[in-house]
Amino acid sequence: MLRSFASKRSLQSLLHHHYRRCRQNPQFPIFNPRPFSSSPGPPSSDAELRKYIGYTLLLLGSAAATYYSFPFSEDARDKKAQLFRYAPLPDDLHTVSNWSGTHEVRTRTFLQPESVEELEGIVKEANVRKHKIRPVGSGLSPNGIGLTRAGMVNLALMDKVLSVDKENKRVTVQAGIRVQQLVDEIKEFGITLQNFASIREQQIGGIVQVGAHGTGARLPPIDEQVISMKVVTPAKGTIEISKEKDPELFYLARCGLGGLGVVAEVTLQCVERQELVEHTFLSNMKDIKKNHKKFLSENKHVKYLYIPYTDAVVVVTCNPMSKEKGPPKNKPKYTAEEALQHVRDLYLESLTKYRDSGSPSEPEIVELSFTELRDKLLAMDPLNKEHVIKVNKAEAEYWRKSEGYRVGWSDEILGFDCGGHQWVSETCFPAGTLSKPSMKDLEYIEELMQLIEKESVPAPAPIEQRWTACSKSRMSPAYSSADDDIFSWVGIIMYLPTMDARQRRQITEEFFHYRHMTQSQLWDQYSAFEHWAKIEVPKDKEELAALQARLKKKFPVDAYNQARKELDPNRILSNNMLEKLFPSSEAV
Repeated sequence: MLRSFASKRSLQSLLHHHYRRCRQNPQFPIFNPRPFSSSPGPPSSDAELRKYIGYTLLLLGSAAATYYSFPFSEDARDKKAQLFRYAPLPDDLHTVSNWSGTHEVRTRTFLQPESVEELEGIVKEANVRKHKIRPVGSGLSPNGIGLTRAGMVNLALMDKVLSVDKENKRVTVQAGIRVQQLVDEIKEFGITLQNFASIREQQIGGIVQVGAHGTGARLPPIDEQVISMKVVTPAKGTIEISKEKDPELFYLARCGLGGLGVVAEVTLQCVERQELVEHTFLSNMKDIKKNHKKFLSENKHVKYLYIPYTDAVVVVTCNPMSKEKGPPKNKPKYTAEEALQHVRDLYLESLTKYRDSGSPSEPEIVELSFTELRDKLLAMDPLNKEHVIKVNKAEAEYWRKSEGYRVGWSDEILGFDCGGHQWVSETCFPAGTLSKPSMKDLEYIEELMQLIEKESVPAPAPIEQRWTACSKSRMSPAYSSADDDIFSWVGIIMYLPTMDARQRRQITEEFFHYRHMTQSQLWDQYSAFEHWAKIEVPKDKEELAALQARLKKKFPVDAYNQARKELDPNRILSNNMLEKLFPSSEAV
């Protein structure tokens, strides 16, 4: 049984770990492709009867666990949840949760092919049986877009670099390869990916299909790096598409949300591997406004980290290191220990206030990173605005003392420690052109900050803002037919630093209030649409209808549904999320 726990190890890492253990220990179960599960016959003994009673309890427990993951208000549910806490899991039931700990499913169909041929067999059989096998990657999407109880197919064992064209800087890979694994394998050829998202554990197939992005107003979202794909479809078998071969389908499927076929192989346009100089410094909104156009045009990569209830804005720029000048000579004013001291002091002070349990030992504090300290601080009183403001101010002080330069390769520098379990909503909206930014991106932030303070939202830091060039993928939130258009991406967050069911539910309720506030006040005004990996399907029918109407204005929903009808007529690659977001005309 696979269990994804709250850690920085991704689903894919766990799968690799599990697979290696299987190869080393024949008694350890392996998730190789196998026939689809059929309903078991009646129990033939008391032991089997007890087993099926246990299954029943498990199903009830699974329902309860899912039930408590979303915003509800009745405290009595917490007590009832205790009844199911220790229900045993059947041997053939696999539990898969996303990295953020916000979505989890249990399924008896979790398939991992090791070749295109095995994948083709799986897809063909599933289509004949009309059995769902939703493609799922590393499970990093905060909204669990790849999950479904009906069944999933994961390409973690299809993780090879198939060919490298050093001259043209192109690489062909199996879609299950992780980003970090890929860049490690191609660096000997002097090439790397053009841009990176915050985390390196994504599978290439997943990061492309949901329209993930890095930052840099000249650099497009990651799907733009794809120049051709091999896709296994239920109705038409394996097809190869590119802008030369079936361009209409290519630009639709390149950011296809896993709904048009299982991406098996991808050819990516890479760039020369370069060392970058990262510069981190603390600024404020007044100075940001003065320098914003310059920051966008003069830096290869730039992002802002806003800290609510303060005027602090952390600016992070990254640019290729000059061969003539070499690395910067500037030395940091403060050591890493000095940068953390203010946060540590607040942690000790808060321990005394909230727990009255005395101070932890010095080694324990020293071992905690900044993000770990922040999680522990927020866990003490996550919805108390005044407490959150104290934590935010401590974070601003941490960044003030962390100003300085860092040199490293792009795959080392462009990552970001996002913290632990969390709810995230990220929107993408047009911000003018590179030559003439509209400044709407900064107006959006100013309005957002005003809303936070007006509504007294206990909003933790950071609110992250990044930029990309446009994408030609029709389903990308950053799609534009104009080459010079740029887009801003803004992410709001609430951490889930506790495993207490009641507290997690309360944080979840507050987050959805926070998200709904930004949606109602800002999204239409700024033509903002959520990142596909962060969008959540409303439970309210009217809200869902409104969302469907919004999506239809921005995206070619009819063309997407028509392609699904042709390539996956039985919807075996779909899940409840896709069906709700893109209902077919027959279902409306």
